[in-house]
Amino acid sequence: MELNQNQALELAIEKLIESGASKENALPLARGIIDAENQGIKSHGFHYLPIYCLHLKCGKVNGQASPSLTTISQSAYKINADHGFAHRAIDLAFDKIIPSAKEFGIASVGISQSYNCGVLGYHTKNLALQGLVGIGFTNAPASIAPAGGTQAVVGTNPFSIAVPVDGEVKLIIDQSASVVAKSEISVRAKNNESIPEGWAYGPDGKTTTDAKIAMTGTMAPSGGYKGFGVGLLVEIMAACLGGGVLGTQASSFANDVGGPPSTGQFFMAFNPEKFNESFNSQINTLLNSIESQEGPRVPGSSRMKNFEVNKNSPITIKDVLFETISKIKF
Repeated sequence: MELNQNQALELAIEKLIESGASKENALPLARGIIDAENQGIKSHGFHYLPIYCLHLKCGKVNGQASPSLTTISQSAYKINADHGFAHRAIDLAFDKIIPSAKEFGIASVGISQSYNCGVLGYHTKNLALQGLVGIGFTNAPASIAPAGGTQAVVGTNPFSIAVPVDGEVKLIIDQSASVVAKSEISVRAKNNESIPEGWAYGPDGKTTTDAKIAMTGTMAPSGGYKGFGVGLLVEIMAACLGGGVLGTQASSFANDVGGPPSTGQFFMAFNPEKFNESFNSQINTLLNSIESQEGPRVPGSSRMKNFEVNKNSPITIKDVLFETISKIKF
């Protein structure tokens, strides 16, 4: 099924509202879904819509949430997402930290009582589009065990940084603490596809290529113990500092078991003009050292290129998925 951009956005909004979300909560998430599709990150696009709707129906997400903001200082804030979709709380946060960072050089916000924020790089990109260096952290239900262990302690826990250069976003690092995002394995499990060796472990701690077994085991950390360290960093920022619950206490993003996940996010925004007048030239020199070589590419360049190509093009949804979405009712 092919839908134009507006039709796709309206479909996402319609199904979220039919599942119990207010328009104020549905619209920011729907925009994130469309952005993921346009970037070519389909695992976080319409693939996830049925899960979002399921979580509205079972109470994992408060569809009528009203996020509340607390001002800590002129450049520090915290938001209680009221167990709603993270996207609306993040939008509220950015309304504060963007002007604050532009004026004071740096601003930050911690978000608690939150939920899956989709593609983390989507949010840091929105900061970079305002001329700010954006850094974000979000924790997730535990799925990665420490080196030598078999019990998950931290989630896939991504971090992201997006960098503006001469009015454009030219660099987005958006990576999880695991070799791949868990949603990538979920997609393959649903399609009865295998996964590459080294992506995940079964409950016995042994590597597996069976996506369904992997969903019951743990994720492989990126770079071994270093990936687990990244997961701990994000856990500290998003949960311990941001106010979300620890990954070991969060309910799954993938099923209807348990109450709200109550995970957290933490974002920081920097105005590079306040710190270094040579910022743009240095970033350009840095990027050129990558692009001048044959083969390498700048992190995030593929998704940004996809976005430019796809933003005015129809969005294709697999027929089976479209049928599932069409049947969603409250």
